[in-house]
Amino acid sequence: MTSPTPAKRPLGQRFDLERIALGLAAPVLAVLLSLVICSLLLLSSGRDPFKAFDVMITYGTASDGQVQIINKGVTYYLAAVAAAFGFRMNLFNIGVEGQYRIAALFTAYIGSQIDLPAFIQIPLLLITAMLAGGIWASIAGVLKVYRGVSEVISTIMLNAISLAVVGLLLVPGIFAPKTSSSSNSIQTAPVSQSSHFFSIETAGGTLWGFFIIAILVGVGFQLTLNRTRFGFDLRATGRSESAAKASGVNVRRMVLTSMAVSGALAGLIGMPSLLQSSYTYGTSFQQGLGFTGIAIALLGRNSPIGIVFSALLFAFMDVTAVQLPLQGDFPQEIVAVMQGTIVICVVVAYELVRRYGLKRQQQKVGAELAAQAAAAAKKEVAA
Repeated sequence: MTSPTPAKRPLGQRFDLERIALGLAAPVLAVLLSLVICSLLLLSSGRDPFKAFDVMITYGTASDGQVQIINKGVTYYLAAVAAAFGFRMNLFNIGVEGQYRIAALFTAYIGSQIDLPAFIQIPLLLITAMLAGGIWASIAGVLKVYRGVSEVISTIMLNAISLAVVGLLLVPGIFAPKTSSSSNSIQTAPVSQSSHFFSIETAGGTLWGFFIIAILVGVGFQLTLNRTRFGFDLRATGRSESAAKASGVNVRRMVLTSMAVSGALAGLIGMPSLLQSSYTYGTSFQQGLGFTGIAIALLGRNSPIGIVFSALLFAFMDVTAVQLPLQGDFPQEIVAVMQGTIVICVVVAYELVRRYGLKRQQQKVGAELAAQAAAAAKKEVAA
């Protein structure tokens, strides 16, 4: 008596599993290529790459290092989600940098002038940040819809304009106090005590409570993309504007809405630092978060789940980079090289994986159709 042959999984299910594997292969390949390149650079300078990686892993797995990684990862996650929202619409919002700086400036000023109960004050400041970022990003959306200006050009120019706006407003007597402090940095007055977001004291240090907001943003992003009509229209328009327009989607409204939402999310980027660390906005406020977010979004494939891992990876590299010159003769800049090569490698890896996946799908579909044709022919002969 012959044993029954195991049932084959449906073709669609096998493709889903292979699609997931290919999706994971691209970022993993990019990270491995970056590690190889950085190892070669360290070897060429006479340094041991394994010792450098050991220093990073040792500090990154310590409790104080983990707290710093999570705190920095929250900020990176918000920056990446802001960029990814536009990318899913096929809009390249390069202006995240200017949007979060404008939002942080206005939020810091309002937080220093108003002192309401915390349950009113904190939501008010978050809404202010999102409104400021969304309005600033909407300028690029309006220019694209009504004047055909590429959002890449307009958002880059708006980054430069935002620096000028901050410079005009952040002066003593306007957004900065008339009495200068002992520091050389010009900054707003501190936000009120009720503006401080809650934190958690752990064995490794202070864990910012803003990770709750990051989780809510990620869940909202995921549900919006996959469980709402707006998310369907967003993805459809991103893939083909002409097809979306033919199906009844108002493409102009989608562009305006997507840019505004992307800017609103960008407005939250500076809030963890403003409401949990610095409590002021000044010339020394952290810069470059918008461009880092774009790199993280690319590595995470614009997926809310993928961005979590890429944000933590970048945060891990940034936090542990400080330990390299302290615990060995290693240049801290090697981490910047690693991050840059990851971005370059991920573009190449995605293209290689895409071509391989397309070829594999064509082969499997061809083999499946050939098998079905052979089975049908066999049945005809038997009949």
